[in-house]
Amino acid sequence: MKVSTSAPPPSRAGSLDLIADDLALDFANTESGRGFPSHENHLREAEHVAQWLRHAKALPADDADWLEGEVSKRADLAADLLTQAIALREAIHDIGAALGRRAKPPAASLADLSAVHARCVAKAALAPGVLSCRWRWSVRAAPVEAALGPIALAAVKLFTEGDLHRIRECGGHACGWLFYDRSKNNRRRWCEMEVCGNRAKQRRLAARRRAD
Repeated sequence: MKVSTSAPPPSRAGSLDLIADDLALDFANTESGRGFPSHENHLREAEHVAQWLRHAKALPADDADWLEGEVSKRADLAADLLTQAIALREAIHDIGAALGRRAKPPAASLADLSAVHARCVAKAALAPGVLSCRWRWSVRAAPVEAALGPIALAAVKLFTEGDLHRIRECGGHACGWLFYDRSKNNRRRWCEMEVCGNRAKQRRLAARRRAD
């Protein structure tokens, strides 16, 4: 049997569409097509995490640049950042996907999110903002926690304060992207109508033609 040796496509961590209307769900969407041949993982290296953080404005550009430079030099930091990022992403995805199906979130995923959240907050300082206080990190003092803290906070806020009936999984075949449905009638079906919506339309059209 011939084994394919082709390299995976380049990561699009720094250019992925941010369609979820929520930082945590956009982070979960750095992987798609789970369980399908079209599966894509855009966080294969620690540098990809830094690129996504800059793209999503989860970190200031200067901090993201510094982080990307550091993980290219420090194998220990790169390994810790990537391991914690994947753990956080999988926890958010598994909780969000379950809620999107109106199912009970896995207890293990809730525990994983709690653990990452606790680690991040332990390295943060409460500081005054314009209208309220907020958590702040120093990326040079606690790089992993500063990188993932805003995402963990967004996830906990979404799952504790958000309208869980508005958390959806895209109806597109082999997609799996999550989003927070902010439409007035709460009936959004697709991550992007121009992508998964149109693909579904084309599949229905092809099926009708075959039937005819």
